[in-house]
Amino acid sequence: MRDPLSKQIRGIKPSGIRKFFDVVNEMPDAISLGVGEPDFDTPWHIRDEGIYSLEKGRTFYTSNSGLKELKIEICNYLKRSQNLDYDYNKQVIVTVGGSEAIDIALRAMLDPGDEVLIPQPCYVSYDPCTILAGGVPVPINLKHENEFRLTPQELKAAITPKTKVLIMPFPNNPTGAIMEKKDLEAIADIIIENDLYVISDEIYAELTYKEKHVSIATLEGLKERTILINGFSKAYAMTGWRLGYAVGPSEIIEQMTKIHQFAIMCAPTTSQYAAVEALRNGDDDVAEMREAYNQRRRYLMHAFREMGLECFEPYGAFYVFPCIKEFGMTSEEFATRFLEEQKVAVVPGTAFGDCGEGFLRISYAYSLENLKIAIGRLNEFVTKLRKEKEQA
Repeated sequence: MRDPLSKQIRGIKPSGIRKFFDVVNEMPDAISLGVGEPDFDTPWHIRDEGIYSLEKGRTFYTSNSGLKELKIEICNYLKRSQNLDYDYNKQVIVTVGGSEAIDIALRAMLDPGDEVLIPQPCYVSYDPCTILAGGVPVPINLKHENEFRLTPQELKAAITPKTKVLIMPFPNNPTGAIMEKKDLEAIADIIIENDLYVISDEIYAELTYKEKHVSIATLEGLKERTILINGFSKAYAMTGWRLGYAVGPSEIIEQMTKIHQFAIMCAPTTSQYAAVEALRNGDDDVAEMREAYNQRRRYLMHAFREMGLECFEPYGAFYVFPCIKEFGMTSEEFATRFLEEQKVAVVPGTAFGDCGEGFLRISYAYSLENLKIAIGRLNEFVTKLRKEKEQA
């Protein structure tokens, strides 16, 4: 029989995040700090709205681009949070999570051979989605000494005549890095001068701890070049509801909607009604969860300082990215031994790009109680490794 599989899909590696998650599920007394899954339940008033929509028999398809009420609320949210104006009828699409938005944005924008600049370390979907859309992923290796921010020099060096899209993964998964307004302004002219488009993944926009998130779409000349992607999974603890959205120039959104129309039809109706409630009345819930994450973030930074583990201070998302280069092990080796010996799962930095070597992603979207147990085990493990190094 002929090979039933595409050569392209065979060449794409599976997610490095799930590997450790799957192992820890089979390990008694293990703690996972590996998945970006909020430990909060979806706020009750949001769940209640989803339940009510089912009780009212709202189990029909919505329009392909999404429920009108939700698209209006998305526009209202972006207006009050970023002072951005979008036409709900032409410039908004509701998707099955932010991941679908990333996928269909790339498929709508790329021709074969177009290059996509991907600052790394980053979310695992950008690279394979680029390949599946016929594009060529071009990594930009961000640096620890720059707090994993994208610099003008790094951006300029990566641009070629084939470059079409820059992905902006900030606030960043896995590093927790942010781009402040001054950082965005430093690269804005380069984007415009080189006629680039931007896919700005802002799924963690509400989870910043130094200052309020600023979207690159707010800068002069960038809104018409930017597809802004966000969703409900992280800020509202709605991961299983599978709901995201994209806003941007109408000609791009129109083509994204066409792909969505044929592949998906529409996002889940129940989730869309719940999301309307989240945007209308969920600000206090977000503030409460953000404060809890910030408390955990501060706890981890203090714990790392106490054990002498190097880690720059992240100001976004709910991840820390400590450096483990002192131990002379790869990230994979460290994470594997840590799991086997201490029953704690973290993710090797290399799951997010080659430049993640020497780092680990630790999620603090978990209870403070579990974090304290896990960090106690990490301290024991680090102490053991240092003794081994001394005796070698």
